[in-house]
This record gives sequence, C-alpha cells and structure tokens, in this order.
Amino acid sequence: MKGLEPTGEIKVGVGYRDKLGSWIKTKPKDVACLEITAEHFFGRNENRLTWLSENFELYVHGLGLSLGTPGPLDAETLRLFKRVAQVAKPQWVSEHIAFTRTGTVDLGHLNPVPPTRQVAHTVAAHAREVAQVCQRPIILENITSHLKLTGDMAEPDFLNEICELGACGLLLDVTNLYINSRNHWFDPLEWLQRLDPDAIVQLHIVGYSRDAEGNFTDNHAKAVQPEILELAQEVVNYACGLRVIILERDLEIPAPSVMDTEISQLRTLVARRATPRYHRRY
Repeated sequence: MKGLEPTGEIKVGVGYRDKLGSWIKTKPKDVACLEITAEHFFGRNENRLTWLSENFELYVHGLGLSLGTPGPLDAETLRLFKRVAQVAKPQWVSEHIAFTRTGTVDLGHLNPVPPTRQVAHTVAAHAREVAQVCQRPIILENITSHLKLTGDMAEPDFLNEICELGACGLLLDVTNLYINSRNHWFDPLEWLQRLDPDAIVQLHIVGYSRDAEGNFTDNHAKAVQPEILELAQEVVNYACGLRVIILERDLEIPAPSVMDTEISQLRTLVARRATPRYHRRY
C-alpha cells in the first residue's frame, strides 16, 4: 500500500468510546493502539483527543465522508475530518466503502454501493482526495448489507479494483464478512482468497447479533463468538500486509475484565499466525 513501509508487527487495540474512558485512562498494558471515530471529535473534545494522541498510537476512522456519492465530497465534513487527523497524527485514516449522502440529504447511516467499475472509480478518486488533504494514507472498510446488489464484478474484485485505483489499503471487517456470508449464503474463505492479501492493512472484529427474523446483524453489542475468531484466524494467516487489529464495542459495554479477555483472544490470533500462505497475484 502506498505510503506504508512493510513491518512484521501486528498491533492489537480497541475502538475508543466515551464509555470506555475510565478503562482507557488506566492504559491497559495489552492495548497497543486506539481507533477513534472522527465524527465524535468534529469541533469538540479536542483536549481529550490531544491527551489520547499523547498516550496512545491513534487511528482515525470516518463514518460520513460518503465516498460512494458521485460528485464532490462535502467540504465542511472533509475540513473537520482533516482537523481530527492533524491532532491525532495517525499513521493512516480510514473510511467505509459506502454512501451516507445523496445530494444535500444526509441519510444518517451507511448504505451499500453496487460493485461496478464506475463506482470503483468514484470511491477511489474520493479516497485519493482524502489522503491528499489529510497527508496520510487511507484504507477503506467493507460494510454489511441486507441487499445483495448486482454489478459487473464480484465484491472481492471490486475491493481489489478500488485499492489499486485509489492507491489505498483495505480495512477488512471480519464480522461484516461473516454476517454477509451467512445472510447471502456464500463461503467467506472463497471470498477471502480472491482478495489481494497485501492490501489488507487492518481488521475490525466484534460479535454479531440476530434480529427477530433470524438475520445476522452488526450492532457492535456482543462478545466475539468462536466462529468469528475462527474466521479471523484465517484472515490473519492470509493477510501479508496486516498491521493492526481493532476490537469494536459500542453497546452493552462489558466490565474491564471482559474487555481484557477479548483483547487477549485477539492477541492469541497474532501469536498463532501461520506464515502467510498466499502471495500477490498481480
């Protein structure tokens, strides 16, 4: 990935949330880094962000740049995002392969984009712009979708295309991959093996939930299940360029001892990492 030097080290951290603040202030020894949500610091909480940047290695993750929306990026959102990156000083920033805005209407949530070459060019161009404005490399995240959108390429090929065109990396959300595989009936390992293993820079991991109809959902409220850890181990073994694993938790925040246990599980994935079996296919 452009702008990142290769390294054999894989760091394990957590997504920072205010409800985790007291635990984070104790500087848990197994938490090597934090990922902050950019929008939580738009025009506010800069003193807290400064403290975090002085005590932890930070990564900045966006929700609302709407890279999949045709046309120019929202200038004010990009300005605020840049300011957060300036204070946090991350090695890279990240966003979702999604759209959250259409015209001037903010939809308020992540929406999937169809896997087409035209969309790949749109997302990649916007990713390049964000990287240039922030003066940081950028990586992009796969999302869940209850709709199976059709296009002119398979999703893994679509992600590869975006990374190639955008000179960016991939933030692979393992839980999102698992959820989509269950809801849309595909083999996640076959899906994984179509990705460029060098493109995967970071992982997100959290437990999944089920709704009343039995669909798998991603609400960041559950502990990481064994099947997620099993898939994550496959990803860790596969991803040649992996640098960071982030544990996410937004709802039903558990006791610090439970967070410590989950962090330990992710560190075990790294300790058990096999020599990557796959190599770049390009």
